[in-house]
Amino acid sequence: MAKRIAVVVSQGQSQNPAKRGLEEDIVTALIMEPGIEVTVIPHLYDLKADGTGMLALQSIKGNLIVLSWLYERGAHWVLDRNGIHGHVGQTLIKPEDDDDEDDLEVAGGDKDRVIQHRNIPNRLIYCIDLRVHGTAQPYIDEIKRIANENDKKLVQLGGWFEGTPRQRQLDRFAKPTNSTSLAVEGSRLETSNAHASDDSNNGNGKPVEVIRIEENGGRRWYPVIDYSRCTNCMECIDFCLFGVYGVDKAETILVEQADNCRKGCPACSRVCPENAIMFPQHKTPAIAGAAVGLVGLKIDLSKLFGAPEDGKSAEEIAALERDEHLVMAGRDAVGMTVGVRKRQAGKPDEPRDELDDLIDGLDELDI
Repeated sequence: MAKRIAVVVSQGQSQNPAKRGLEEDIVTALIMEPGIEVTVIPHLYDLKADGTGMLALQSIKGNLIVLSWLYERGAHWVLDRNGIHGHVGQTLIKPEDDDDEDDLEVAGGDKDRVIQHRNIPNRLIYCIDLRVHGTAQPYIDEIKRIANENDKKLVQLGGWFEGTPRQRQLDRFAKPTNSTSLAVEGSRLETSNAHASDDSNNGNGKPVEVIRIEENGGRRWYPVIDYSRCTNCMECIDFCLFGVYGVDKAETILVEQADNCRKGCPACSRVCPENAIMFPQHKTPAIAGAAVGLVGLKIDLSKLFGAPEDGKSAEEIAALERDEHLVMAGRDAVGMTVGVRKRQAGKPDEPRDELDDLIDGLDELDI
């Protein structure tokens, strides 16, 4: 029988004992919780699109909780770029400097965003940052809160859905089982898959089990696009000279060749006018995916993106970073001469012609 909600624990990139201890404390506690299925994967950002870890995530169809060592926004859009789509689930675990404001309303809410043209499945994905707390209990409490919240929603819909107490009773009546005996004391924590009581095995008489995914591969570096901010302006594809970006059949920008990106170069994120491009492993929060406002806010972008105090603009810093990596790749530096000027900047206003009227007419037909 399907579980109410799946929990994924994404391991840190290093073998730091404190991080590993926190991850395992969370996993151990969740084994005891009914209605929760736990999967442990390598670091989310490093997973290959066709690797075992991402395939395991893609197989989860219901609501999902992902705990990782990434900002909430970064983790959500890493999942999205790999075909794991869903609405953002609201979690109570936030960094202290997260202001929770609706960025689109604060700055440029009237703009056309890519996400407005996408069909998002009716599921919630909760992304939780493991860097917020140093102990497991706050995460366990939040997971239990989310699981209970989801269970209540199912009951409110009639209580006849998989995973609800009512449906479990009906299933057990239709298919009685003898596999509800108590486990031998201490066996569950030693094996992570021992038989448990009905309250701790999701009510189906099957062993509680932690799925652990192993996947080889090193650390990766590539941009992640936040489509809730992206306006498809194409400035990133104009600026990047390493063939990272492309477009899909609908002419929407995407990261086409992720591993073409030059490790350590975040330059394209600085030229994005909507702060829609993230590098989740960058040391600067705004580039790594922290919940900062859009660039429509009146802020000093150079300081926001960690630029030095030398008066250079974000675009100038980006051009220097790009030049550095061009030279490292054996190519010529191009400075501010390529891809920096805004695509529509300086374009004179032209009188409307018949083509403009025709396009407006087609739009009004709402075909």
